[in-house]
Amino acid sequence: MKVTEMMTSNVACCEPESKIQEAAQKMRELDVGVIPVCDNDQLVGVVTDRDVVINGVAHDIPVDAQVSQIMSTDIVTGNCNMLVEEAAELMAEHQVRRLPIVENDQLVGIVSLGDLAVNEQTGRRAGDTLEDISYPSEPNYK
Repeated sequence: MKVTEMMTSNVACCEPESKIQEAAQKMRELDVGVIPVCDNDQLVGVVTDRDVVINGVAHDIPVDAQVSQIMSTDIVTGNCNMLVEEAAELMAEHQVRRLPIVENDQLVGIVSLGDLAVNEQTGRRAGDTLEDISYPSEPNYK
């Protein structure tokens, strides 16, 4: 099965100049933990609820600052020709729970670990992927 058969398409995005608060409100409204950041329809980053807290709040960055100050830019992406199993392997390898799907440098969808879990053909693989992603970490006190 290809990722296009289970990905969420028409993904809501924000721009690098969007305010952190706007991105957080969009996450709340859509009940999601990530918002892709696009510049002229090209994916340039993602902002997660964790980015808001760890890169924003914990560093006293105001909520009216631009998303570009806290977004993750080292994004792993998949493509429309990718099989679900390949997407799951990529997610496990890079320890990500969400995989933006890009075609011709344009964001066309996103596949999440949850998408894999609710599909009866890939539910078992989702468990394996989650196990690979969720390894115990040690506190990093700085």
